[in-house]
Amino acid sequence: MTDYHIDLRGIEIESKGKVFLDFPTIEFTDFQTLMPKLRRVEGITDVKTTLFMPIQRERNQLRALLQTLPDPVFSVDTDGRVILVNDAVKRSLEMTDEQILSLNIDDVVCGFNISKWLDGKEVNAQAHKVRFIEQDYICDLLPVCVPDNDKQINAGAVVMLKSETRLGRQLTIINQTTGDSFNGFDAHSTAMRKVIREVKRMSELDGNMLIIGETGSGKEQIAKACHDNSSRNDGEFVTLNCASLPDDVAETELFGYAAGAFNRDEAKMGLFEQASGGTLLFDEVSEMSSILQSKLLRVLEYGTYHQVGDSRVRSIDCRIICTSCKDLVDCVDAGKFREDLYYRLNVLSVFVPPLRERKADIIALANRLLIIHSKKLGIDPPKLSKSCIEYLQGYPWPGNIRQLKNALYRAISLSDGREISHDAIQLPSCSATVTYIDENFEGSLEDEVKKFEKDMLKRLYPSYPSTRQLARKLGLSHTAIANKLREYGINKVTIKH
Repeated sequence: MTDYHIDLRGIEIESKGKVFLDFPTIEFTDFQTLMPKLRRVEGITDVKTTLFMPIQRERNQLRALLQTLPDPVFSVDTDGRVILVNDAVKRSLEMTDEQILSLNIDDVVCGFNISKWLDGKEVNAQAHKVRFIEQDYICDLLPVCVPDNDKQINAGAVVMLKSETRLGRQLTIINQTTGDSFNGFDAHSTAMRKVIREVKRMSELDGNMLIIGETGSGKEQIAKACHDNSSRNDGEFVTLNCASLPDDVAETELFGYAAGAFNRDEAKMGLFEQASGGTLLFDEVSEMSSILQSKLLRVLEYGTYHQVGDSRVRSIDCRIICTSCKDLVDCVDAGKFREDLYYRLNVLSVFVPPLRERKADIIALANRLLIIHSKKLGIDPPKLSKSCIEYLQGYPWPGNIRQLKNALYRAISLSDGREISHDAIQLPSCSATVTYIDENFEGSLEDEVKKFEKDMLKRLYPSYPSTRQLARKLGLSHTAIANKLREYGINKVTIKH
């Protein structure tokens, strides 16, 4: 590396033999010269670039999860000294980071001697009633251990505080809804059951959420269910379609404007203000302009904004949920979406599978849609014929639930009987293995085949997360699938949803 004057910041080696080198300051022209030379080194099979080191991803994910939690969380060393806290602690103590990191946990959490617990012979997880900022909390003490040969060495603990008020509110929400907000989803397939399990847990948190899936797959309905199942369900659920408004209009929609701006006598409330105490949904966030991306990033970084024509600082108090039918990582790679904004938004993420990968859900979903349509039309809901059921299950549904909904509405509106036949469902001819390729695409047939193969594996992986399961699904050997997943960088870390 010295021959090329490369500033090597770090090296990571995975158990499977993959080596990561961190030298972000290298010029691209120098890197182009270096890559073929690295490939000729004995034992190296390929050289690729990556956006970040694995440890960077892991640190960012852990930090994001910690900051997401609405309750105070401390990380302490073996002497009880505070070494890390989340935003909830900072807001409660109203101290600088330096002041907080100079504290011992027993300085701020009273009612149980945590330092003495850490100094005991056996440090086991415990829960105690404590006081923090003169308020009662339930304290979960979770020891942090580091493996050392055949034993575990205590390295400190995580201290999580849950206020009795918040616990009571959560119990009220559970008793009131008991998952009602998710009852409208037909989740018979393995893939969709997994999604519902994940979003139920995510709905109880307050971090930014990213929902990815094809158009018409039900992303907005999931976002609304997360709002209804959250502690913010008393607030409003407000939506901004990022593709439908020009920048100047979108800015006034988001932030509002003061009286006198634009020669208007009355002020206009923005969506951030309207969603205060509730949820703000950015629909199809991948279509957001670069100007609006910059403005949103600034709001998320500082938690404040200005109304147009007003110098006063306003604070945001809403949960941000975003949907996208495009892979935002691809948008980042293409330079169409800010990488720093992507990490701000992608705190909690979920992938909604397309309808063609949820065959076990199709008929239950169709019957529910028939009931909904029938109520609107004032008729008794018809049944689906056998041939119709077979047709619906075999169709690939490129438009997903929205396409199914529209097809059934047309069928039931024109039907004069008590049964929907195959002929009543008018849909464009479409192969079950359909894919759409622009005739002006650039690249070779091999490039397009690899793109299709990568896309298929990315979509199937959440439902078949082991190589053996996926190999059985696709009729390939375990080794062949493992090699393809490795080639495309598909694993539990890169495919979080």
